Amino acid sequence: MSDDNDVGARTRWLSPDELDSWMPFSGMMLTLVSALDAQLQRDAKLSLFGYLVMAGLSDAPGRTLPMSQLAVLSNGSLSRLSHAVSTLERRGWVYRSPCPENGRITNATLTDAGYAKMVATAPGHVETVRRLVLDVLSEDQLRETGEASRQILTAILGPCAPIGRRPGSASAASS
Repeated sequence: MSDDNDVGARTRWLSPDELDSWMPFSGMMLTLVSALDAQLQRDAKLSLFGYLVMAGLSDAPGRTLPMSQLAVLSNGSLSRLSHAVSTLERRGWVYRSPCPENGRITNATLTDAGYAKMVATAPGHVETVRRLVLDVLSEDQLRETGEASRQILTAILGPCAPIGRRPGSASAASS
């Protein structure tokens, strides 16, 4: 059995330069999610995850997606998604139903009331995203941030995960 010193000797500790980058990056991740969630809770009584679920549905054909696909799109587990969709259902913004082609699959659909909630909520959320992220970065920094984020997500989720660019974006067309 190895002792703690053996583990410490094999650990690739962060260099001072790596630590100088890691500390603000990790702080930004936690603080940004909190700030976005707080804005949505304050202005729309909606969590950031609930907003991402509804946004994913609002962009889908017929405003409907299988729950498994919606979980991937919203970066959440099926369990977390199910809990969030239950909350959205109680508010009349989403409903679940069996997939007509395969009854073993459950679809989530954004209701007209849910779509209206998205239309009312999106401007405030987009303004917050602009103020906290987009407006403080140059175009090059934004592009580099997007690429770095895709690389990190690939390391976390694997090379086959659906991490990409939105169809029709300039970056998608060049890749």
